[in-house]
Amino acid sequence: MFSALKEASKSTPFSGPHQQLSQQEKPQGLVQGRTIAAADALPGDSCEFGSNHYFMLCGLGGILSCGLTHTMVTPLDLVKCRIQVNPEKYKSVVNGFKVTHAEDGTRGLVRGWAPTFFGYSVQGMFKFGLYEVFKVQYSNLVGEEISYEYRTSLYLVSSASAEFFADIGLAPFEAAKVKIQTTPGFANTLREAFPKIAAEEGMSGFYKGLVPLWLRQIPYTMMKFACFERTVELLYKYVVPKPRAQCTKGEQLLVTFAAGYIAGVFCAIVSHPADSVVSKLNQEKGASAVDVLKKLGFGGVWKGLAPRIVMIGTLTAAQWFIYDAVKVWLRMPRPPPPEMPESLKKKYGLA
Repeated sequence: MFSALKEASKSTPFSGPHQQLSQQEKPQGLVQGRTIAAADALPGDSCEFGSNHYFMLCGLGGILSCGLTHTMVTPLDLVKCRIQVNPEKYKSVVNGFKVTHAEDGTRGLVRGWAPTFFGYSVQGMFKFGLYEVFKVQYSNLVGEEISYEYRTSLYLVSSASAEFFADIGLAPFEAAKVKIQTTPGFANTLREAFPKIAAEEGMSGFYKGLVPLWLRQIPYTMMKFACFERTVELLYKYVVPKPRAQCTKGEQLLVTFAAGYIAGVFCAIVSHPADSVVSKLNQEKGASAVDVLKKLGFGGVWKGLAPRIVMIGTLTAAQWFIYDAVKVWLRMPRPPPPEMPESLKKKYGLA
């Protein structure tokens, strides 16, 4: 499939009337007529856009961006989970940190770091890597005009497709993480948790939270990618005082961070109810998502929203920053904001 995508990415919808221009003939910042998620193949780029090498490096960027950032906020995630499953004991973020530190010490605040790191590294690899794959594939299927006019839909469908597979990799680690963090005495490490879950609940114990995980992560990821892509576009159009091509790499990364934080706030709100269900479901043996939803009620599913907004906003901004920084570091093609194809400009009398 990667080979086919590589060939397809050399033609429509990413190629257009500028395709035949040489590097010397192209105006600065022009992107060979490509309109969605493609960048100039400048001399010095480490790989060609749409190649196997490109997609694998995107996966590596996803591993680093998701694995490192989620591990970094493990203490906040732990308190958030405990507020969701035991609000009587953990009454607020500050109270949650105090109670956890008093009972378990400083080391207790990082419980669950291992399943967090490995789980979200796997998830990030598929989330970012497959997003790039699906975006190229779907765009080639519908053509450059539809890809541009319905680019938000393209971002939404591509990210949803990627997250579907990413969550299958994440689910076992998420189950272990929540057990470690919210069930006293169950296990202290990932090595203890995995065999214990298998012995008590079988393989289904690792995947009983998959459906609510999809319900949490797919809307989150759709918002994360679509909101980010469109926010970047709007920032360069209305806020940044000069064209992207004239911005330094550092200035571009600041725009990336700002767009990522804005996207993260919306992500947290959209995905929070399902996140509460996942936390409670993995804590209680034999319960279904419907049982947990009834038990929590409308108010219960919004417990822990404030720390989640802080956590997810910071996480999402940091993830996009790291992902884009990895592309800079590895000299990968980096997408500029989408540009209307010449055919559409002619159709609308804008040529």
